[in-house]
Amino acid sequence: MNTVAPDWLWAFFIVSVLVALFVDFVVLKKQGAHEVTVPEAVRWSIIWVALSLAFNALFWWALKTHEDPAVAAEANTRAFEFLTGYLIEKSLAVDNIFVFLMIFTYFSVPPAYQKRVLMIGIIGAIVLRTVMILVGGILIAKFHWILYVFGAFLLLTGIKMWWAAGKEQDLEDNPALKLLRRFMPVSKEFDGEKFWTVENGKRIATPLLMVVVLVGITDVIFAVDSIPAIFAITDDPFIVLTSNIFAILGLRAMFFLLAAMAAKFHLLSYGLAVILVFIGTKMLLIDIYKIPVLVSLGVVVGILAITMVWSVRTAPKLPEAKPKALPQGN
Repeated sequence: MNTVAPDWLWAFFIVSVLVALFVDFVVLKKQGAHEVTVPEAVRWSIIWVALSLAFNALFWWALKTHEDPAVAAEANTRAFEFLTGYLIEKSLAVDNIFVFLMIFTYFSVPPAYQKRVLMIGIIGAIVLRTVMILVGGILIAKFHWILYVFGAFLLLTGIKMWWAAGKEQDLEDNPALKLLRRFMPVSKEFDGEKFWTVENGKRIATPLLMVVVLVGITDVIFAVDSIPAIFAITDDPFIVLTSNIFAILGLRAMFFLLAAMAAKFHLLSYGLAVILVFIGTKMLLIDIYKIPVLVSLGVVVGILAITMVWSVRTAPKLPEAKPKALPQGN
């Protein structure tokens, strides 16, 4: 797998991720179990986006100042590929977040415990996606035709997502949940942030462990969609990996932010479906016509913007509170 990124930038990326995880998982752990407020989620979302853009700027500078003129000439294109990939992964994560929200609601997970579940989910997602991206990169390098398989898969997934958008999902029919319940006795009550508890002298799982497992399974399912999507933008493993990981690092803050305004973006699933269909089509046409990166970026941003504005304008209005009657004097 060939990449334009210099070795020192790979090292910088790895160190940056480890530092970010240390801050997010060790320093913030001192806060203990607490409910993440909207202002806190907004602050952390801004921080993660700023760090991602700063890394992209460093990536552009590393290429622009490269001693090889051919590499330097690709700086703008590669930076736009990172940005497009980052936006795609970030937007596809929105649908992932809505499923997380459904799982938390189904199990009535207290807001104070949700943070730990998401922290563990992020670690699992980083490891899983790194492996899948490396394997995907090797497969594409050896078997070019697999791009058509990815493209057809994304096209069908987008159509399926459009069909399912707006329909209420029932977690009770989830096969993974049924399988877990068959092999894993679960307590009816939470035991703080513990995954295991003791009932009648037996060590059994708590509902929080079930939630963690389901979140992990959900991420596996969504990774199958999102990773082929980024390969439609670029075949550079560095860009694929870094844009994916930076999108995941901000997932926890993004969850608490979107959870507070989920109703306002009720049409977002339709926009994500259109994005997947566009990316799948782009991948199927790759040997006939390669859609420019700037066009892809414009399409993704445009679809997201239209869908979000449309969602806000058509959001169901809350019933107006009736004024209380004033007490009548005698």
